[in-house]
Amino acid sequence: MPMKRRDARELAFTFLFEQSFADEPVLPLIAAAEVHREVTFDAFARSLCIYVTENRDAIDEKIAHHATRWSVGRLPRVTLTLLRMCIAEMDAMEEVPVSVSINEAVELCKRFATEEDAAFLNGVLGAYAKGGQVRVDLPRQTTPEVEPDDEVFFADEEGEESDG
Repeated sequence: MPMKRRDARELAFTFLFEQSFADEPVLPLIAAAEVHREVTFDAFARSLCIYVTENRDAIDEKIAHHATRWSVGRLPRVTLTLLRMCIAEMDAMEEVPVSVSINEAVELCKRFATEEDAAFLNGVLGAYAKGGQVRVDLPRQTTPEVEPDDEVFFADEEGEESDG
């Protein structure tokens, strides 16, 4: 029977959490886990683990940008692992709606950390999703077409128009 996506996420989370202590190449660790622990990584869990480990620095930069007043190094390891995993899922797994990725990460955080951690995680992921840096399954505002000869005005903070 195929693994449910929720179970695959949890497997990926526990593996990535453990791997965060070892900082070793991901594929040999997955192979060892499958042999010695008798676990099976489905394609989703395997892809998620690989994407997170291969793109960790870029993902951490995104976390640092959206986790205001928190450095990546100060984040609890559970929260950091879930942030990495969810951002990777939002960036790379087009078949999964962003809202589902965030909700699943929040639920895992509630299970393995605290409600406060889950609220923080939700805020960071929501800010990241709204930042336009990922595909978002929410309606996007469209930008009107502007011809090169058109005058363009921008509203300043008080709502007054300026020519930017």
